[in-house]
Amino acid sequence: MALFTGRFFKEIFKPPFQINEFLRQCYATGYKSLPLVTITGFIMGLVLTIQSRPTMAKFGAESWLPGMVSLSLIREIAPVITALICAGKIASGIGAELGSMKVTEQIDAMEVSAVNPYKYLVVTRILATTLMIPILVIYADLVGIYGGYIGYNIHSDISLYGYFAGVMEHLEFLDILPAIIKTFFFGFFIGLIGCYKGFNAANGTASVGIAANSAVVTASLSIFILDMLAVQITDFLF
Repeated sequence: MALFTGRFFKEIFKPPFQINEFLRQCYATGYKSLPLVTITGFIMGLVLTIQSRPTMAKFGAESWLPGMVSLSLIREIAPVITALICAGKIASGIGAELGSMKVTEQIDAMEVSAVNPYKYLVVTRILATTLMIPILVIYADLVGIYGGYIGYNIHSDISLYGYFAGVMEHLEFLDILPAIIKTFFFGFFIGLIGCYKGFNAANGTASVGIAANSAVVTASLSIFILDMLAVQITDFLF
């Protein structure tokens, strides 16, 4: 894995740059994940608001609900849940796709044709996930906050402007920045692990399923480990 990662940082600066394949992977990784991320983000904000409202109301702190929900979503819930959703969808897809190419010797055929398969298949996918996961997380934050607004209006009546004013009142720049930074690492490891498992799949059709399953499990575990490290570093620095 270390050699595989080191090769990525060597190949990324070498021409030719596969711009078209990179854009295609961004489309497949980002745009095609929007429906799933939209539904997940909306439900996260809605359920968190509905579940938290009775407890907040007992202490007379119902007006703090928009700020509490937005902080919970932006700092922790939305980045981790969205990354896990993407790990299940994207890492498994990459692992299965590259694994099937390895089993059917398409990767070997690319090498014979003087095409660098690592550059074309791996670098483009890792860059795409590294760029798209933070964008999807920001989108999930916004959808989740709107879901919180819908959940708040089930029992109360507040305008969209008033709700977002309550959200922005409790948000600070240091709440947003560390949460966004760690999503780049989430995206990088989702792409890296998916590519590594698929690129190194064993011979036989059964290895394709094994590569896809292993990619999901390993990527999900890495997200939790990275999140734990990010929380400790953020607490130490800020």
